[in-house]
Amino acid sequence: MWKKASVVALLATAVGYFYYGCPDLLETILQYFRQPNIQTRIQHNQNSMEHVIAAAWEAMIVLPNRQWSKVAIGVNACVDVVVSGVGLLQAVGMAPGAGRDHEVLNSKEDLKEIFIHYMDKGAAAERFFSDRDAFQMIARAASEYPGAQLYVGGNAALIGQKLATYPSLTVLLCGPVGPKLHELLDEQIVVPPESLQETDEFHLILEYKTGEKWGSTQAPQANRFIFSHDMSNGKMSSLETFVTSIDEFRPELVVLSGFHMMEGLGKDTWEGRLRESVSVMSDIRKDIPIHLELASMTDKDYMNRIMLEFMPLVSSIGLNEQELLFLTKSGQGPHADLALWKGIPDIGRVSDILLWILEQYGRSEPSSEAELTRIHFHTLAYHIMASVDGYWSNQEAAVMAGTRVASSQACGLKSVDASKVELRAPLEFHSSYSEPREKLSLNPSKPVTVWRRRNVTFCLSPVLVCLNPLRTVGLGDAISAEGILYSQFNRQQAF
Repeated sequence: MWKKASVVALLATAVGYFYYGCPDLLETILQYFRQPNIQTRIQHNQNSMEHVIAAAWEAMIVLPNRQWSKVAIGVNACVDVVVSGVGLLQAVGMAPGAGRDHEVLNSKEDLKEIFIHYMDKGAAAERFFSDRDAFQMIARAASEYPGAQLYVGGNAALIGQKLATYPSLTVLLCGPVGPKLHELLDEQIVVPPESLQETDEFHLILEYKTGEKWGSTQAPQANRFIFSHDMSNGKMSSLETFVTSIDEFRPELVVLSGFHMMEGLGKDTWEGRLRESVSVMSDIRKDIPIHLELASMTDKDYMNRIMLEFMPLVSSIGLNEQELLFLTKSGQGPHADLALWKGIPDIGRVSDILLWILEQYGRSEPSSEAELTRIHFHTLAYHIMASVDGYWSNQEAAVMAGTRVASSQACGLKSVDASKVELRAPLEFHSSYSEPREKLSLNPSKPVTVWRRRNVTFCLSPVLVCLNPLRTVGLGDAISAEGILYSQFNRQQAF
């Protein structure tokens, strides 16, 4: 009896402490316990928040009424050589040291410094390696490194590979496809003869695990650093072939990626090529929506030119938190003074930037000549789909499809195993950081939160983050592919 009394007294003391010292925390805890069936969830692990979300996804994710049957994708494709980043750097004689960012890599020392820089942040990044001979030496070491693996690489090829898992969909892939990549590609992918070449382009993927250490650097989460000396993809040499093939293939959707590869060639090269690319892409029929997949960049002038000249031509873009922050910095948008994201990116800030992009570079008004009406944003803990009202359907299912594949693929599984993932998204957040804002919450039994700002609708779904990720390369491309697959485009709809 006295033991029970002691427990009651201790509990009363704790409640009193929270009531007077942390009333907001107490109210949050009480709100959690007031949720329907919360006692059942506590008593039975199979009804944990992760299990509830995973089950809700299966019930709520449905394909749109009108589905894509033919998708044309270009133009970056390569073979990824995936190795342990720390292991490879040690194999080529590098020792741990200080981290430093570089726009272009010119030496092994630059590679070591930038790898440490991003490993310390747990952030993904990609750079061009300018020295051909040095790159080939590192590439040989990577191919001989124990456990090195070869995969389909390049955003276009990876998106195509994911879409090709759906048998009702025919995929056209244009890009520099060598013999090894052709062997690795799904047999449902159509590659025009003009895209085939005698040798493959190789990209090196240096992976690190959560908590992995090298010297004084420790990775806060699993991720990777990518680099290459890739001239074919760098000059987007397959773009003209891609646009010509579109006329014959007659797709319902075009997916474009690879612009980040031109950045490392220098302004004198990319300026003219970007101008040519805008002209070529303008030849695509206006009734075919175009999705642009962005990737890591460092040149603000280059990003700004893409935003001004190319982004208004596309209907949809996909990007992550690093790319979103760099985009707003390049265009002097909202929160451009933010040095970097600290932890999970603030949802209100992300919402502000997404709205600014659609209003500044998209068709947020019927009178606008821009085509951009949709953004698929993804970060580790959550995804957001922002779309101008009237142009896209099934966006709640689309954003959940993206988070579901992030949760399963990172763990190397075909479906979500709730025992191997955890919820990290905030349970409460705001619709904006600076404007009059709405307080919103996450409901595990309906894991998509929707809000509107002017004529833009936002759909957020949490990611169940894999506790022991097996492979992070290509995850963003798989996310965008699923989001595309579950989206329906409605042209010329009124607001």
